[in-house]
Amino acid sequence: MPHPSRLLSSVLLLLLTLALVAALPGAHAAVPGRKAVGPEHSAVPRPFTANYRLEVRGWPNATIEHRLTREDDHWQSRMSAAIAVAKGRERSRFIVEPQGVRSVHYASGYSLLGLGGDYRLTGEALAERPDRQAALFELSRRALTGDCQDAACRLDYQDHRGREERLDYRVLDRETIALPAGEFEAVRVEAIDPEKPERRLLFSFHPEFPGLLLAVEYHRDGQRQSRLSLTELARPD
Repeated sequence: MPHPSRLLSSVLLLLLTLALVAALPGAHAAVPGRKAVGPEHSAVPRPFTANYRLEVRGWPNATIEHRLTREDDHWQSRMSAAIAVAKGRERSRFIVEPQGVRSVHYASGYSLLGLGGDYRLTGEALAERPDRQAALFELSRRALTGDCQDAACRLDYQDHRGREERLDYRVLDRETIALPAGEFEAVRVEAIDPEKPERRLLFSFHPEFPGLLLAVEYHRDGQRQSRLSLTELARPD
């Protein structure tokens, strides 16, 4: 039986990396922290609460909740997942700056059959690379500004243990997609792990809410292995 942090971490990780549930360790990526790297962004953050259904071949369906809220000059991204007897959660606080996001605090916890673990990243650990919740937000902001349409770009971040990861991505065209939550226009992004090019993620982001996923598909060797779909969406405004 996989370690609880590996199991639930991988469910959450599917939103940002090419790992399958229980198959790989958590991804690590870096987005510019205090360094000004990459183009300036214009996508304005807006709070939301989203619920998803995650279908993974060989596993029971998972439910995921994702909330983005404003706290003074910080934004907080919370994500929780549940599959059968296991559950997990992640929380990230970050500041949105013209050159990108800057993580200031990250916490996560996982449990399986009463066993699990808790993880935290603060201070110097987040100085150079954001956590993966903040990186997911940054990836969507870059997509909404139209960056990386002609060539692949790179996003670095870190996983729940502070290990570095890397994601290569490019922005595709927009399309209208039908989901359990309704019909939406989506900004599509293709991403791969440069060390595992046979594994591919297709993100569909909301064009007006940075950080809001509409759908994610994970493909391996040309076949779809899993899919994340938006089932409910609440927007305060």
